[in-house]
Amino acid sequence: MIVHSSPLPDEPLSSQPVTGFVLERAAELADQPAVIDGPGEWSLTFGQLAQSVHALAGGIAAGGFQRGDVAALIAPNSPWYPVVFHAVAVAGGAVTTVNPTYGPEEIAYQLTDSGAKVVLAAEGFAAQARQAMGQAGVAGDVVVIDADSPSQGVPMQSLMGEPITQVEVDPHDDVVVLPYSSGTTGLPKGVMLTHANLVNNIEQCASSIASQSGDVVLAVLPFFHIYGMQVLMNDQLHHGATLVTMPRFDLAQVLSLIERHQVTRFFAVPPIVLALAKHPAVADFDLSSLRQVLSGAAPLGAEVAAEAAGRVGCEVVQGYGMTELSPITHATPPGNSKPGSVGLTVANTEARIVDPDSGEGQPTNVEGELWIRGPQVMKGYLNNPEATAETLDGDGWLHTGDIARIDGDGHVYIVDRLKELIKVKGFQVAPAELEALLVEHPQIADAAVVGLPDDESGEVPLAFVVAAPDAAIDEEAVKAFVAKQVATYKQLGEVRFTEAIPKSASGKILRRDLRASMEGSDG
Repeated sequence: MIVHSSPLPDEPLSSQPVTGFVLERAAELADQPAVIDGPGEWSLTFGQLAQSVHALAGGIAAGGFQRGDVAALIAPNSPWYPVVFHAVAVAGGAVTTVNPTYGPEEIAYQLTDSGAKVVLAAEGFAAQARQAMGQAGVAGDVVVIDADSPSQGVPMQSLMGEPITQVEVDPHDDVVVLPYSSGTTGLPKGVMLTHANLVNNIEQCASSIASQSGDVVLAVLPFFHIYGMQVLMNDQLHHGATLVTMPRFDLAQVLSLIERHQVTRFFAVPPIVLALAKHPAVADFDLSSLRQVLSGAAPLGAEVAAEAAGRVGCEVVQGYGMTELSPITHATPPGNSKPGSVGLTVANTEARIVDPDSGEGQPTNVEGELWIRGPQVMKGYLNNPEATAETLDGDGWLHTGDIARIDGDGHVYIVDRLKELIKVKGFQVAPAELEALLVEHPQIADAAVVGLPDDESGEVPLAFVVAAPDAAIDEEAVKAFVAKQVATYKQLGEVRFTEAIPKSASGKILRRDLRASMEGSDG
């Protein structure tokens, strides 16, 4: 068996509840801002954050919330988000984090599947939360986390009680968070992550993410998603950094907050990096405080990363992970970047590259499906043993579904999703490769590629293209641009212009939506 172990030395791992770990410096940093509300300019210090966490934990415990119970949190980023998250953890429960843009039916599905007993929501989302609670049969009223006198629901401040210490839990067995993974097929699945999963992954990434006390970190990536939850919220607070939260992405506000708060680290997704590379507004702000931009959640083209780095004046690197991996398995240590690489396998982690057809392990510089084994691997999918068995094998390897290769220096390159590869006359074409190429064109603002059924070739690449403002580019010009740079079987079969590429909150291209638009089109 060929196993590629991390080239980084193992980090010391611990087994403890997540909140005590994340807030272990709260007393030392009691007067330092922990979380600043970017638009509202109010904040919680580390001392206030810790006090609020334990008071809310005491209040919900007094109301009957017990070890093993589940609370749903439906809110955009704000300083109240980590208060609720960690209060539930201290009370011995699990948080199921809900995308606040979901409609009542989607929320109701997650409430039902997770078995949520309590629902906490931002005031702007209380109405759909209430409706979903009715559909899911959740008793009680919605708890509104960000208003003292909400128009509906119970204000969270009224639940603050006598502070309690951590309810006894088994860090390796007790689930502390249930994010729902969109997956590539079927309904979303609840990912069971334990206290130890979260704590260990933060410790594993100490040398790779290299978070520092005194950092100021812009938190625009949603906390309900594992990337924002762990890499921003928990990791940064653990290391004593200050978070500046944003409830939603707005480029002008992002640039303004970086300038105003002298932000040092910016964790992003490819669409944001693309904006940093191409949008004219970037030139109007002083971004000199930034020392690193780290992109994750979806592949980022090397040329776009280089262009963005040149404009903002700092390194732009990639990382890799997934919800089922708590989430990080690969990251780029400072000063160790390679174009197109997602970095090195993080400490205490093993990787395999496996041929999808033969099941044989592959050596360096050969592509195959990426498998991962380490302490960050999820406990399993909630209520779904079949899906768990498909993803986790008996030897503890998690099959990511991503095609990757590892070079001789241990750097990993994600080629594409196994299920998204386009088969052209038996050849495999990676959509991400063509997408990275397309956005290099100065008249293309964004692009996505999917397979288009074809009688002769089986499939051909179909590109959805967003033209840059005032661009004069047509289908033939796009095809010609690609044809000059790729093999014949990778050339575009068709180009369709569109106003926007549909993407998830984490920045992943929603190829299912694009395929649905193909099916509903005569073209």
